Amino acid sequence: MGADETADERPRLLLDVMLGKLATYLRMCGYDTMYALDEGVEGDDRLLELAEADGRVLLTRDRQLAGRADDAVLLTERDVEDQLCELRDAGFSLTLDDTPTFCGRCNGPLDSVGGEESETTESTTPRPDYAPDDRPLWRCRECGQFFWKGSHWTDVEARLKEL
Repeated sequence: MGADETADERPRLLLDVMLGKLATYLRMCGYDTMYALDEGVEGDDRLLELAEADGRVLLTRDRQLAGRADDAVLLTERDVEDQLCELRDAGFSLTLDDTPTFCGRCNGPLDSVGGEESETTESTTPRPDYAPDDRPLWRCRECGQFFWKGSHWTDVEARLKEL
């Protein structure tokens, strides 16, 4: 995977229950990232079924589970930054896209709010009072969460660059 790839070219991912903190980072990097507990899935057999049925690469810390999967990445580290290093070393692009694609909370698709990038009627949602007026704003189609590039975005971007 190269640095120039788009979200459409990136593999779709399924993270097992041990990798919840990693989900937000991967979503911010433009990966369609399903997290097992968000789906109410904990059992290994069900994880394997879901990965196969949905065409997702399984990310796991469970060596036996990784060995049973058709397409899996085994992570050995516990710390999320170390896990990100493992993914980088495995060829995953870990840079933030200019335009966020997936909700960091639920993995739903994001729509621009009140900007030129608006493509759906969902994007006619008024800007909430708590959102800054001087930045582009996005809203999740699934959970309704609003996002903008603020201090959290800057912190994650710096953390990824340090890797």
